[in-house]
Amino acid sequence: MGIQVCYVDESGDTRPLRDGESTAPVCVIVGVIFEQEAVYNLTREFIELKATWFPSLMPDDGPHLDRMLAEIKGADLRRAMRDGAKRRNRRHALGFLAKFVELLEDYEARIVGRLWVKEPGRAVAGRALYGSSIQAICGYFEHLLDESASDGLVIADSRTPALNASVSHSVFTQKFKQSGDRFGHVLEMPTFGHSENHAGIQIADLLASALLFPMATHAYCHGHIESIHVQADFGLLRERFGRRLSRLQYRYRDGGRRYRGGITVDDRISRSSGARLFQAPSSSATPAQSALAAVAT
Repeated sequence: MGIQVCYVDESGDTRPLRDGESTAPVCVIVGVIFEQEAVYNLTREFIELKATWFPSLMPDDGPHLDRMLAEIKGADLRRAMRDGAKRRNRRHALGFLAKFVELLEDYEARIVGRLWVKEPGRAVAGRALYGSSIQAICGYFEHLLDESASDGLVIADSRTPALNASVSHSVFTQKFKQSGDRFGHVLEMPTFGHSENHAGIQIADLLASALLFPMATHAYCHGHIESIHVQADFGLLRERFGRRLSRLQYRYRDGGRRYRGGITVDDRISRSSGARLFQAPSSSATPAQSALAAVAT
């Protein structure tokens, strides 16, 4: 019996969406799952990937492993992909992301999570949303663990002590309810780590903020919401990586033969399905996309 680890991070926020403001139009909470025995090699390869593509962010001296402390921010990669960004910056961001997705594939990552597309002007119950999302992720993770006869741990990016405790308690109530443990293969309540010390959390952050977040704003908000977060050229991410990320989702059929797991989407704008997130855009490419058509994936 092996051990698997689910690393969790988020991108976006739960503030009400209003036109003309910089509020994020979507919120995504994602778990990325790896075999525990692979984490050592995964961590070393991830450090090398960062050092190869972003050498200027690495410390000039000190121990080799101090390079773990330097984080590649998804917001910076999104900025390099915005409409009108320099071609050199786009190519660099796309090249890094192609290698990043390749790393996920090489280590047979499994992706689960939930994504909300906000309804303009309507508030979102942030604490309830995060707690229910962690419960859903634990539920999908439990099914994977049961299917593979494994046990598992959930490690989420730390927020505040109060929010951490609230999320952990939401899972506690499911593990110790009178009717039985809903997450029997998940060995403990979610624990919370600092991203500087966990390659898995940094990977979950990049997946959420550099890929799923901009892909979602393009898939569900483009043409509906005016925001700096909604860019036509983000469609290139869906075109290049959508199918590959879709294949990494952990999905299964429940007793009623309905699909569960993967990235479930609640689209409050056009009520589109979750499949749209990973589909290549049907519209013609922008000039920037056409110019980048030769970038290898």
